[in-house]
Amino acid sequence: MTEPPPRWEVPTHAELAGRRPPGASWGVFTTDPERGTANFAGADEVRASAAVVTRGAVFGLDHALDAFDPPMARARSAPRHEILSAHAQARDDVLHGFYLQATSQVDGLRHRRASGYGFYDGVPDAAIVAGGPALGVQRWAEKPIVGRGLLIDVAGLLAEEGTPLDHRAGPALDADVLDRALARQGEQVRPGDLVLVHTGWARWFLDADDELRAEVRSARRATGFRQSHELPRWIWDHRVAVFATDTFAVEVLPVDPGSPFTGTAPEDAGMMHQELIAKLGVVLGELWNLDALVADSRAGGGWTSLTVVKPLHLVGGVGSPPNATAIR
Repeated sequence: MTEPPPRWEVPTHAELAGRRPPGASWGVFTTDPERGTANFAGADEVRASAAVVTRGAVFGLDHALDAFDPPMARARSAPRHEILSAHAQARDDVLHGFYLQATSQVDGLRHRRASGYGFYDGVPDAAIVAGGPALGVQRWAEKPIVGRGLLIDVAGLLAEEGTPLDHRAGPALDADVLDRALARQGEQVRPGDLVLVHTGWARWFLDADDELRAEVRSARRATGFRQSHELPRWIWDHRVAVFATDTFAVEVLPVDPGSPFTGTAPEDAGMMHQELIAKLGVVLGELWNLDALVADSRAGGGWTSLTVVKPLHLVGGVGSPPNATAIR
């Protein structure tokens, strides 16, 4: 396994507890710090991931821009597409009400602040403005994130164990399900991997009838990982470059009553977004379209791919569709 360049001394997640803020990776990445954990997918990891491609099979990992209509987040809406014509032989597009995080997305590192401390790596609040480059999602567009995508089929594991996910109830997943699913698949995480977690939630939501979608949306109830120290530890100690799921928020909603973060993230009732984004600099993917990739894996296509993530080049963007592609 390829280690990060020697200039990076990567402490364990347990060692990060003694930093300020506690549990933060601020100052770890001395080169391109605003790329956060994307730095784990360096040149060596890109070269190694290219060897995964043997068939030339290509999979898009984004849902349509208007797939979630209305979106789970009540403050967002699906875009309205208008085609303009300057004359009879020409056409142009315009999107009205385009919320960049209303469908498949990556959360940029300016999406969540560390309560009481500031934005990732100590970037001041005054720098987080429209058009300002600090922590903008363009950092991953200027230098796209490329590496070995590792698909983890949590839905397949739990179905095989006889406890299939009941997405209507919005179950909480514990981090150990990742290791159990990997053991079933005969795979291991390598430093720099882009981890893609399949629960089946997005497909379930899109296939649900209007009444069921309205119920789930009103309750803001969604399958996801339980708020705990275990998931941030798992992601950081495996040196994961991107952690993406097909769920609404990666973490379970409503927040688990036992969340250890209610005191440090009171604005979000104890969500983990502060721990993952603001403290660790994790590239977090939500609502990814893993349907075709999972079907290919279950049919014997393997669990890894050369995966490319290239968000929109919006300077100062908070988030973006990932424009993610997996190649096998």
